[in-house]
Amino acid sequence: MSQQLTLEISDEVYADLQRKASALGVSITEWIVTVVTRQGAVASRAMLSVEQQEQARQKFKSHAGAISLGYATDTDNEAIDADLAKAYTDEY
Repeated sequence: MSQQLTLEISDEVYADLQRKASALGVSITEWIVTVVTRQGAVASRAMLSVEQQEQARQKFKSHAGAISLGYATDTDNEAIDADLAKAYTDEY
């Protein structure tokens, strides 16, 4: 089953949507349905319970410090200056 939805949008918005749809070789209707469907999936994933949010936060935090180069990469100004000088003098 499907439903019909009527939208009123400005000419500028319509032209932008038309360009995007044309770039992909689809109709404006197909493009809008695809984008709305994808956004709905993202929104569903974003609506997690407090417990799920905390689990996701902990999983994310577990990646912090997972890779160590063995030396600081952002506090050695002399090394940064040397890298920049080298980059600006190299001919591409």
